[in-house]
Formats: sequence, structure tokens, C-alpha cells
Amino acid sequence: MASPLSEPLGSGRATEPFQRTAPRFFRNSSLVSREVAGETIVVPICRGVGDLDSVYTFNGVGRSIWRLLENGHSTEELARWLAANYQVDARQALADVESYLAELQEAGLIRTA
Repeated sequence: MASPLSEPLGSGRATEPFQRTAPRFFRNSSLVSREVAGETIVVPICRGVGDLDSVYTFNGVGRSIWRLLENGHSTEELARWLAANYQVDARQALADVESYLAELQEAGLIRTA
């Protein structure tokens, strides 16, 4: 990781280091999510109507992460949670979370803040 800037560009005086915050991922607000018969079903809403051509379901791990996304979490937070709760190596957990979030983002199911 690149070191944070210690002074603004063009400034002759030192300042506090610039702190970067990891993006937090949240569920997209233009969809409906329900749990039915032990499965999580997600339906995007277009002009007030459910888009039934784009219905998504998640397995148990996906459902757990989906629940966490209701309150927003960073990739690293989700990976730590996954590693702790599913006894998976930290590197593998991070790779899996990054892949899952990329799929959710591509489908338009999550946003960052």
C-alpha cells in the first residue's frame, strides 16, 4: 500500500497523515429481499414493479453476507467474519468475499459508500 500523504501538494508545512477509509458495501435500496423456505430471494424493483426476469437466490454463506450488507461493511470486515465463522483461511476468505461482492456489484444489488 502506498504511504499516506503527510502534507498537501504545494504546501510547505507538515499536516496529519491522510487516512483512507475502505469503501463500505451496502444493499441497493431499489430491490426487495425476502427469506422464503430457508432461501434468500432478491428481486430488483423497476418503476415500482418487481423485475421477475432478474430474481436472485443465495446459498447459506451468501445469505449470511447479504444480511451483514444491510448495515454496510468493508471487504476486510466481511472477510474476517467469513474466516471466523466458516473456518476458512484468511486469504481464501478475502478472495471469496472480493469475488462475491464483484458479482453482487455487477448485478446491481449493492452500492458503496
